[in-house]
Amino acid sequence: MSTPQSGVRVVVPLMNKSLRGIVLREHTENIAPGLVNKIRPISEIIDEQPIINRQQLALWQWMSGYYMCTLGEVMSAALPGGILEDRYNELTTQYITVPQQDRETVRLSLKRAPKQLLVYDTAVQMCGATGRIERRALLNESCQSAAILNALIEKHVLEQEQVGVSRIAPYTGTIEPMHALTDAQQKCADEIAHNWHEGMDIVLLHGVTSSGKTDIYIHLIQEQLVQGKNVLYLVPEIALTTQLTSRLQQVFGNQLLVYHSRFSDAERAELYHAAGKEEPHVVIGARSAVFLPIPNLGLIIVDEEHENSYKQAEPAPRYHARAATIVLAKEHGARVLLGTATPAVESYFLAKKGVYGLVNLSERYAGIELPDIQLIDLKRQYTRKEMYDHFSDPLVEAIRATLAAHRQVILFQNRRGYAPQWQCTSCGKTPRCVQCDVPLTLHMRANELRCHYCGYSMPIPTKCPECGGEMKMRGFGTERIEDEIQKLFPEARVLRMDLDTTRSKTAYQDIINSFARHECDILVGTQMVTKGLDFDDVGLVAVLNADPLLNQPDFRAYERAFQMLEQVAGRAGRKGNKGTVYIQTFDPDNAVLRMVQAHDYHGLYNQQIAERQLFNYPPFYRLITVSIRHTDSRRVQTTAQVLQTRLKLIFGPRVSEVIIPSVERIQAYYIREVNLRIENSAQVAEAKRRVREAIDYTTTQATCKGVNIITDIDPQ
Repeated sequence: MSTPQSGVRVVVPLMNKSLRGIVLREHTENIAPGLVNKIRPISEIIDEQPIINRQQLALWQWMSGYYMCTLGEVMSAALPGGILEDRYNELTTQYITVPQQDRETVRLSLKRAPKQLLVYDTAVQMCGATGRIERRALLNESCQSAAILNALIEKHVLEQEQVGVSRIAPYTGTIEPMHALTDAQQKCADEIAHNWHEGMDIVLLHGVTSSGKTDIYIHLIQEQLVQGKNVLYLVPEIALTTQLTSRLQQVFGNQLLVYHSRFSDAERAELYHAAGKEEPHVVIGARSAVFLPIPNLGLIIVDEEHENSYKQAEPAPRYHARAATIVLAKEHGARVLLGTATPAVESYFLAKKGVYGLVNLSERYAGIELPDIQLIDLKRQYTRKEMYDHFSDPLVEAIRATLAAHRQVILFQNRRGYAPQWQCTSCGKTPRCVQCDVPLTLHMRANELRCHYCGYSMPIPTKCPECGGEMKMRGFGTERIEDEIQKLFPEARVLRMDLDTTRSKTAYQDIINSFARHECDILVGTQMVTKGLDFDDVGLVAVLNADPLLNQPDFRAYERAFQMLEQVAGRAGRKGNKGTVYIQTFDPDNAVLRMVQAHDYHGLYNQQIAERQLFNYPPFYRLITVSIRHTDSRRVQTTAQVLQTRLKLIFGPRVSEVIIPSVERIQAYYIREVNLRIENSAQVAEAKRRVREAIDYTTTQATCKGVNIITDIDPQ
């Protein structure tokens, strides 16, 4: 047996059974004498060519080391389900063909079998120029049974073949030329190219909302394809692929591949293989697309690079796709373009330092002005009794005027469900999840209380289980807003876009397409409606309550609030007339809201960078969070204390005290955390090694047995 290449699948006998694996490299070092008898031979080489290329294997190894996880965990995340074991089935269709023969002779032989003759004549007619017809279509057209068709096949009058069919739907629309770039866009494209030419392979494109960044991307993609190179285009949410796919297919046709987690295992496996082909193509997808074996990468685009959904929280590897693309691009010798209207503070810091190139696009496409933003003081509105449910009087009037002008409205509330709490008016108790430390959310449509962490649900109690008192809802979510706006404007057509309405494979696309076709007047949604969606006729965007975004216990809270509010505001007035944004808040004098109102990203950045330098946060320090989890609260607290003490001996004041997170228990596991801040000048690899030593020491202690300890590098 020849030596297998790196990246091919092999079979190895182990523990009385055969297991499949991936060849990482050939082992050339001396093997310790005690291990010689434990080495098992490869019994079969499955692939002639690698299913994982050299650059992907390098990414796996970097990811394993950087994010402190095993190569097996990286492999599980990287490979679609079943690809290692070939558990996905090829999709096939049966086709009927008419052999080359004297057709009149055939027809004479079938004279006494009129039904067979009918099927034969139908087949001849339907095959036409293509030479074949689907078996199912032939039976439907001839209105005859399968037995009659099978009789013709047995006589060799007709022939049947099994043909593999791609699960990747081909693009059947027309190919259109790229939009010509405006002067401002062309200037940006030239500056990006200049940065790359000067050796600055990573460029941050800071372009305001609706400035036409996608047009620039398309021109840069075309340049790569002409050179015979491939492009990876990452987006933070599956929802974004819906509009972008349509737009990119109109330019690139079947050169475009779409990859994300909503596809079935079989579809993802087929796309995985398609992405590995040599011919030039573009792959668009969410963060998992970074694992595709795309050869000859020339460019990676990370759109909306600030989004924290690029960071995987569970399970390992807890990687950030933005960081992974930079490593992958270096392996390929490719360029990286980070694009956003609201850059991550860390990215903008690196651009200002000259580590990344920085290109600015400060005007909207076609000269459309940025929307006017009005801050509505909810305290004043409630005091004056100028509220309609959760809508202030100025907002109701703005919605009415927008609908009268035949323009559309987007309502943003970053909480799904009907109400976040179902509370007793007598004793104040709220039903809570039996597995998580959270109140159950009211879902009126489903007539249940539901946990958004583990999915536990229960029927809505009409009386308090504790005291028998009356129950009342507290707060509001998208489901309640949908009901309230429908009552205020019964003639309006309302759609809701949140996790509850987008569970099916095509739900995102159906909702977005319906809104784009103006089949809906008002779109109610969570943060899904904030991320890069492009609608022509949105005149008004409203944020129902901005305060929860600002009051998160997180050093990134203000940054994220600004990003989300600025992004959702950017959905207004993208084409035609200038748009308007209403933000309802109990704190209209909040500095971040004033920055949003002025579209002042630089003010936000300067405020954030000063604060982070003062308190030793990124980008001046690296963060490592160690999470301790167990079903026994006392054991998890003891383990956390042992680990914190051990880390304190090594790292001193860089280690936090044991932290009880805001949600203390999830899916029956109690949680404690310890944070570690490491100077950028420190040897990070050495710090991680010492962290691993501290964890290994902790897990050997009798009081800490069985506790799950997880490290998260650069937590978001």
